[in-house]
Amino acid sequence: MEMKIAPSVLSADFSRLGEEIRAVEAAGADLIHLDIMDGHFVPNITAGPILVAAARKSTKLPLDAHLMIESPEKYIADFAAAGANWISIHVEVFSNPSRLRSALRLIRKQGAIPSLALNPATPVSRVVPFLGDVEMVLVMTVNPGFGGQSFIPETIKKVTQLRRLLDERKLGVEIEVDGGIKADNIEKVSRAGATIFVAGSAIFKSPDYATTIQRLRHSASFS
Repeated sequence: MEMKIAPSVLSADFSRLGEEIRAVEAAGADLIHLDIMDGHFVPNITAGPILVAAARKSTKLPLDAHLMIESPEKYIADFAAAGANWISIHVEVFSNPSRLRSALRLIRKQGAIPSLALNPATPVSRVVPFLGDVEMVLVMTVNPGFGGQSFIPETIKKVTQLRRLLDERKLGVEIEVDGGIKADNIEKVSRAGATIFVAGSAIFKSPDYATTIQRLRHSASFS
């Protein structure tokens, strides 16, 4: 699969959000990652569908909405209508497998691509029953809630395990990693099997977005 770089706007300057999104698009980003937090599932609050709608006005790139919220099925239609192309929901908020599967079906019904996310402490086994229902698995490589955290090295093993399972089942599912991704660790995660790399601080806190994205892509491709 082609390696993709997804700048996370959580680290962008929100007073210039449209300008920031257009800047990373011009710098070579493949998609835009949008962190949606409700202050319940994670200890932070961002914005809802209005953030997706604002981003949609600023770019033609695919929008990757990561819903770190409780009861995400209540809002899936709103995020899809706002322009989200990918919608990730967390396995941890679902105790009922049929409810989770229904939520994934709803994402697809609304015209978006379904993805399942899991936190660093959550075993890969939690997502295994649903691998046939998604087109991406998002492996959190930091504890969700705040940008700028350090990458958790132990999560590489989860990426390796997940890639092996997907290859054994011949499933063309993307593996996205999110949290602390930088040029000095992206190659290891890529070799483990990740294909989409979310980077926030590494890009938006750098002086040259294009150079940073090029360096990340170069490292992820082992070239």
